[in-house]
Amino acid sequence: MDVLKLDSGYDAAFVEAVMNESGQDPFACYQCGNCTAGCPYTFVYDLPVHQIMRLLQAGHKGRILQSHSLWLCATCESCTTRCPNNIDVARIMDVLRHMAGREGMITEKQVKQFNDSFLDSVKKHGRVFEFGTLVKYIARSGRFWSDADLGPKVMRKGKIAPRPHDIKGKDEVARIFHSVLGDGKK
Repeated sequence: MDVLKLDSGYDAAFVEAVMNESGQDPFACYQCGNCTAGCPYTFVYDLPVHQIMRLLQAGHKGRILQSHSLWLCATCESCTTRCPNNIDVARIMDVLRHMAGREGMITEKQVKQFNDSFLDSVKKHGRVFEFGTLVKYIARSGRFWSDADLGPKVMRKGKIAPRPHDIKGKDEVARIFHSVLGDGKK
């Protein structure tokens, strides 16, 4: 059993950065476990959501940012909806994932590659261009043959358009990306 020493390794700057970036107070969490109970992905997490919140309160930066859970979180907001103290737990998870990415602690590289491909598509077209996202993801991940049998079936049913359909206002979407990401780095 992995026992955490909560009284050592407190990183105050990390906790403050999470609070500033998320706009949330993790110390309002009293460990009721509703976030974990409502999470549809708890079964694949190495750290359940309530434990991430406790580790955050204890300032354990390394343990949190090396977690697979951050990258497996679907940001479905079940945790946020169930929180009796109105903590936007999903926002905290998102901030932690971004911090992990900035520090090169990407434990689920294919999730990051897919996320980057998806966001690149939205930035370029104002909405997701599924076929382009798929091609970019395959190129980034090197998974050329995984699910290859699905391609013809999906194309035949018209589920994926072969060309992008830009939306009206795509330049505004690009400006949002620029204002959030600055130079375009994720």
